[in-house]
Amino acid sequence: MLRISDINYAVAGRPLFEGASAVIPDGHKVGLVGRNGTGKTTLFRLIRGELALESGDIALPKRARIGGVAQEVPSSDVTLLNTVLAADTERADLLAEAESATDPTRIAEIQTRLADIDAWSAEARASSILKGLGFDDAEQQQPCSDFSGGWRMRVALAAVLFAQPDLLLLDEPTNYLDLEGALWLESYLAKYPHTVIIISHDRGLLNRAVGSILHLEDKQLTFYQGPYDQFARQRAEKLAQAEAMAKKQEARRAHLQSYVDRFRYKADKAKQAQSRLKALSKMQPIASPQEAALRAFAFPSPEELSPPIIRIESGSVGYGEVPVLKRMNLRIDQDDRIALLGKNGQGKSTLSKLLSDRLGLMDGRMVKSSKLRIGYFAQHQVDELFIDETPLDHLRRELKEELPAKLRARLAGFGLTADQADTAVGQLSGGQKARLSLLLATLDAPHLLILDEPTNHLDIESREALVEALTNYSGAVILVSHDMHLLSMTADRLWLVNDGGVAPFDGDLEAYRDMLLARERTETPKEKAKAPKRPSRDAILALRSEVRKCEDRVTKLTEMREKLDEKLADPTLYDGSKTNDIAVWQKKHAEVVDALDRAEGLWMDALEKLETAEA
Repeated sequence: MLRISDINYAVAGRPLFEGASAVIPDGHKVGLVGRNGTGKTTLFRLIRGELALESGDIALPKRARIGGVAQEVPSSDVTLLNTVLAADTERADLLAEAESATDPTRIAEIQTRLADIDAWSAEARASSILKGLGFDDAEQQQPCSDFSGGWRMRVALAAVLFAQPDLLLLDEPTNYLDLEGALWLESYLAKYPHTVIIISHDRGLLNRAVGSILHLEDKQLTFYQGPYDQFARQRAEKLAQAEAMAKKQEARRAHLQSYVDRFRYKADKAKQAQSRLKALSKMQPIASPQEAALRAFAFPSPEELSPPIIRIESGSVGYGEVPVLKRMNLRIDQDDRIALLGKNGQGKSTLSKLLSDRLGLMDGRMVKSSKLRIGYFAQHQVDELFIDETPLDHLRRELKEELPAKLRARLAGFGLTADQADTAVGQLSGGQKARLSLLLATLDAPHLLILDEPTNHLDIESREALVEALTNYSGAVILVSHDMHLLSMTADRLWLVNDGGVAPFDGDLEAYRDMLLARERTETPKEKAKAPKRPSRDAILALRSEVRKCEDRVTKLTEMREKLDEKLADPTLYDGSKTNDIAVWQKKHAEVVDALDRAEGLWMDALEKLETAEA
């Protein structure tokens, strides 16, 4: 159980927590929600002990292990699989100790503990997690240095999931995942055997992977049972009740104040006026808990063009002479809302670049409306803003003739306040940078808006505002996103990018989700028998190595047993003066025999796996 008791903490004089308390029962999956900047990530750091509380207490059971993804794994020559395996430090330490241990009692303890933590299935479990996060068997044997930062973040996530800490703290875990990886993570977390707290703005994840919500607001923590949608309903009811109470109190306060103002200086009414003045002073004000105004986006409306705005016939696109997508026959009309589905690396971004004129066709034909304007937003563009310039500077560069007041109005239409308009981009939050990038992508009222992961830095309210803006937008939309809620609310057509092609997906998003989660289960044993997948060379080498280790372990324990046999056969041990020694040596002998039995069983299992792999 995680117990947060009456904590206080401030950053640069700004209080984030004032007497906040909460209790998270063991095994609960909890979503930590609250507006950006309220202190969610700071709470994680306080739980991990990286920051010191000003007062209060955060208590966990003794020896409870806390895990989370602090940063990407370093670029190194270590393979992805071995990087993940190393995250289970207890297993790694035990295996290392097993290589050098000589005390029979300790050897027996090591073998027992390795069996208890299921150490011998570790590679299969690590491989399964990596596969769920998008790494195939061949990629798992590649060094970390072969992958970019975003992919190494996935490896870091795989490592902490494999280690299975007692308290798992995840801060926006889906930001570096595609839709397929996000759906796999939802399923994995729902079955995770220990306590999980997730900071996320992904409504789908908060509805399917957690059963409780911890809400951080007004420096307080409030625990709600149920997934996010249930929390949102309860929260709305609570706000409505508080709003009604605040209005009643305000009316009562106005009535009392009116009486005081009228009669406080009249002798015959002075006592009544004074009593009402005391009542006013004793009234505890009820804050009207108005939700902050919806941070709306205002997309300009383009003029209407004749359909189709884009047509591709027998098109191929790729890099250099290598096509990524081939034989494409696609049509886009101005009223289309299209979501691109498919794993990372299948070509979704390549198709987006083709449609936005960042790549040209290798073969085939593409016809576009002559007046077509295209807006393009990709996550990397947020990092390409000029960090020393203000949002106002960015707009001035694009709209040189426009008056400052109108430029500020444009920024306000995307939720950037007057102060933020004059703040250097480097000092803005990720969400504010994303808003600026979205504004820049839509300045000229595009007929087609291509959005590649637009929600990574947006909070839930901003995502809802984006849904509303896209619903009201009169142009076509191409969406790539891991946010199923956004896709379900805005997309009416689904294109599956897979196996070098692009084709309509006939089902809905739930059908696609079910298909992904059931993909491995649908392969029948008969089909597996017909087409067994031959293990890779690296896998066979790993099995051979495991056989050698098991054989060495058996040899070492056999030698120990023989020495103990000799010791127990020594007549001097039984001369009557060493009664206690006999019991000690007999106990050691029993422990070594037990450890040897276990080691021989593991050796036989390893030999069987190797024979099956080499058959």
